[in-house]
Amino acid sequence: MRLIILAFAAGIIVLQMQLELPPAGLWALAGGLLALPAVRWRRAWTGSLFGVLAFFALGFAWTAWRADIRLADALGAEWEGRDIEVIGVVATLPQDFSQGTRFEFAVEKPLTATAIVPQRIMLSWYQGQRDGEEFVRQQVRPGERWQMTVRLKRPHGNANPGGFDYEAWLLERNIRATGYVRQNPPQRLGEMVRQPEYVVERLRHGVRASFADMLPAERYPWAGILVALVIGDQRAIQGDLWTTFNRTGTTHLMSISGLHVTMVAALFALLAGRVWRRVPALALRLPAQRAALLAGCLAAFLYVLLAGFAVPAQRTLYMLLVAALAMGAGRAIAPSRTLCLALLVVLLLDPWAVLAAGFWLSFAAVGALLYVGAAVVGEAGGWRERIRAWGVVQWAATLASLPILLLVFQQFSLVSPLANALAIPVISFVVTPLALLAAVIPWWPIAALAHAVLGWLMVFLEWCAGWPVWQAPAPPLWAAIVAGLGVAICLLPRGMPGRLLGVVLLLPAIFWPVSRPAEGEAWVTVLDVGQGLAVIVRTRDHTLIYDPGPLYSAESDAGQRVVVPYLRSLGIDTVDVLMVTHRDSDHAGGTASVKSALAVGAVVSSLGDAGSEPCRNGQDWFWNGVRLAVLHPETQDYAETRKSNNLSCVLRIDAGGRRMLLTSDIEARDELALLRRDPAALRADVLLVPHHGSRTSSTPEFIAAVGAPDVMIPVGYRNRFGHPKADVVARYEATGSRLWRTDRDGALRVTLDEQGVIVKSWRNERRRYWHGR
Repeated sequence: MRLIILAFAAGIIVLQMQLELPPAGLWALAGGLLALPAVRWRRAWTGSLFGVLAFFALGFAWTAWRADIRLADALGAEWEGRDIEVIGVVATLPQDFSQGTRFEFAVEKPLTATAIVPQRIMLSWYQGQRDGEEFVRQQVRPGERWQMTVRLKRPHGNANPGGFDYEAWLLERNIRATGYVRQNPPQRLGEMVRQPEYVVERLRHGVRASFADMLPAERYPWAGILVALVIGDQRAIQGDLWTTFNRTGTTHLMSISGLHVTMVAALFALLAGRVWRRVPALALRLPAQRAALLAGCLAAFLYVLLAGFAVPAQRTLYMLLVAALAMGAGRAIAPSRTLCLALLVVLLLDPWAVLAAGFWLSFAAVGALLYVGAAVVGEAGGWRERIRAWGVVQWAATLASLPILLLVFQQFSLVSPLANALAIPVISFVVTPLALLAAVIPWWPIAALAHAVLGWLMVFLEWCAGWPVWQAPAPPLWAAIVAGLGVAICLLPRGMPGRLLGVVLLLPAIFWPVSRPAEGEAWVTVLDVGQGLAVIVRTRDHTLIYDPGPLYSAESDAGQRVVVPYLRSLGIDTVDVLMVTHRDSDHAGGTASVKSALAVGAVVSSLGDAGSEPCRNGQDWFWNGVRLAVLHPETQDYAETRKSNNLSCVLRIDAGGRRMLLTSDIEARDELALLRRDPAALRADVLLVPHHGSRTSSTPEFIAAVGAPDVMIPVGYRNRFGHPKADVVARYEATGSRLWRTDRDGALRVTLDEQGVIVKSWRNERRRYWHGR
């Protein structure tokens, strides 16, 4: 059975790697045909082989069928960016951000004639000025029915190496369009739609509001962690705390984990069993053991519902249900079989769970614990043996997560075993029970006690966060798989031969080398940061950041979400030059995040800030046979009163006889100044189009002087400025240039060397069937 389930899971995983969605019917037919010989020769090894192939095909077909249904619920392309009036229900916890509120909305009925609207959408309701319109936001709660005018677009996210796949996340949550509420104004039609999912979300909202009243964030900095432990709302945790948790390897504790669910189930089972035994009438109707099992399972189910049904909590719930059914039937089921059954249920309900790192970390950790469990079960019960068993558990969980952490996050915490040794018992057996009690009995002393204990733990974790973290480039998939095999060998019982081989198999993933350009070669990556700019320039031994990208909100920016993850995926933690071309937030917004996360050598900018050097014509760097030269602005330009765009730093890269020109947001007057100064200096093979394709730039004379065969437009999908303008695009197309756009092609990677110019698009290289749909 276990092999069959793993084959089904493998089919699901392979489907999620497809460029296009295959026909589900053909694969279901193939699975059925393969099942016939599997049944015929079920006692022979050939029958097992056919069975594995059959369930692989069925897993593939199951996911293709589910994906086809989900993708069919799409926003009509002709309705993107148009006002649509809808009636629906606030379906999930609203999340406040600096500019308003964001929530999922279940559409019951579109009122606009002929409009095609998906059943579930994500809406932002802004507060204040936006696009020349004054927005007044009202409070919304889960379960409320509203009539709204909305403006939507199809699912779209930034596409970058080492970045988060927002489109995959939307697909998993069945959100088929995103947009914002228009000021029409919206009307609340009903206070509460009494459906089970909305009732649960309203309860979660009430718990969150209760904690906010008892523990105001300005006085209780860890209150968001308590909310996350009770209702699974990880967005309640302040962003800077995640750095501490990542560096200490305790991120898994700051959500509803399997240990928390098991603890709640065990507590309620124990209480129910004791009460049941003291009431003879109850014990005669139903044995106390079965009553305890039912109470534990019910408590676990309610807690998982309250937690938002996250994958780690689901996995534990299904394992508990399988184990309870086996115990109730008087049968013993191997732990590995229980884990496989939980895996099957998770993937049947959510085939997209395999796209989340949490899925792999959760099942890897539990699998490792079961794998080493036999080595510690039955040992003597002295305190030394118990400490050793606890150490074995920590070692197994840490080692099992290592290949996944390196593949997905390119780092792992060296202090994780020590931090978890204290954090796990404190969070699971003290803080979480107190937080749950405060949710049931909203009394300040209980919540304050939970916060105080958590505060003491945070002092310890912040000390641990000062320890070094191992960082390495993202290893290839084969190295991560080999490392997983190495983990299995390392966790063999003591005395087993060959454990040293496991260490050897871990080495490629841990010490995977940084990929570097050759001498005289430059690699330039124009990252997809939406409406803004971030470019990474690399030579063999040096790195320059040309703008760190836009500020998205008070809580996030491109430096934090795109630039730093990309550089970490390459194994780069030091930047020689950070060039901030001008003051606009779509170019300079990520500066603080880059400076805090990376070691930055020099800052060159036109901002005039303390600690930075002004960029000016004549500056240059010679790195590994590559020249980087600043062409604009002139020194005297700083003395004149100008728009920040007119002071944009223009950078030219010369490598192997090839050139790339980076122009930031210069305008027509700056292009004219460059043409008058030295038109030959502008000739390039690749041009980063000025000002995102705005009409303020890209004059015909400038385009002709540059004469670039490849031109790149850094632009956000359906941005509010309408960039790039159609007439500007037409100018470039008239010259025969090949046009690249980050909103369509994702991150663009350019290689400049003696062999020529190579341009690659991340969306073309890593396309998946859900992209652009």
